[in-house]
Amino acid sequence: MTAQRVPRHVAIVMDGNGRWATRRFLPRVAGHRQGVESLRRCVRACSDRGIEVLTVFAFSSENWNRPKDEVSGLMDLLLLVLQREVPRLAADGVQLHFVGDRTALSARLVSGLSKAEADTAQNTRLVLNICFNYGGRWDIAQAAAQLARHGHPITEESLGRAMALAHSPDPDLVIRTGGEQRFSNFLLWQSAYSELYFTDCLWPEFDEAALDLAIEAFRGRERRFGKTSEQLVAGHQPQPLQSQVA
Repeated sequence: MTAQRVPRHVAIVMDGNGRWATRRFLPRVAGHRQGVESLRRCVRACSDRGIEVLTVFAFSSENWNRPKDEVSGLMDLLLLVLQREVPRLAADGVQLHFVGDRTALSARLVSGLSKAEADTAQNTRLVLNICFNYGGRWDIAQAAAQLARHGHPITEESLGRAMALAHSPDPDLVIRTGGEQRFSNFLLWQSAYSELYFTDCLWPEFDEAALDLAIEAFRGRERRFGKTSEQLVAGHQPQPLQSQVA
């Protein structure tokens, strides 16, 4: 699979951990642990296929409404992942970014996120954005508030530069596992022209073959960005509406 035939940026709503665990009569947090294994596999697969950016939805701003034991288990799991996975990701050339509102997180967790980002800041093989306590509406609101606070005009371009994912190009392909077909407040601004791919596969079962199916579906899409098919044939290459980010 050649690099020029794969999406530059893949974003994934990692849905189905809880259902995977429930079907096996396990606590829901066991599904989240298995989901970490699937993420590890996916990071490696994306890197091997020449994908430059992978963004995953790990914990939404609405997930605080879940049972307290599940939320607590997720926070503990993230701390464990930071300890175990960051050295491996650093060695593999992965640059980590944790995207979301950190004000509700513990000081220990915030410190761990910042250290993980600092320890991988120089890596260039793959950018891994982990959206944690993130919501698309929050992202738009914080960007607008940031501009207003500094007295800057609010335009599409300035909002794009103020978004929490301004360091990455907009996603070319958004995948949602678990059978649901909605955004669930994920990358609302950035996904304006993304290709969407839905699969019934639960996230803990999402493997290299499932990723390849999504990439193959992406290859078959015609991306016009507002232009017509005739313009594409005539050689007018479409460009995403966002400002191009390196």
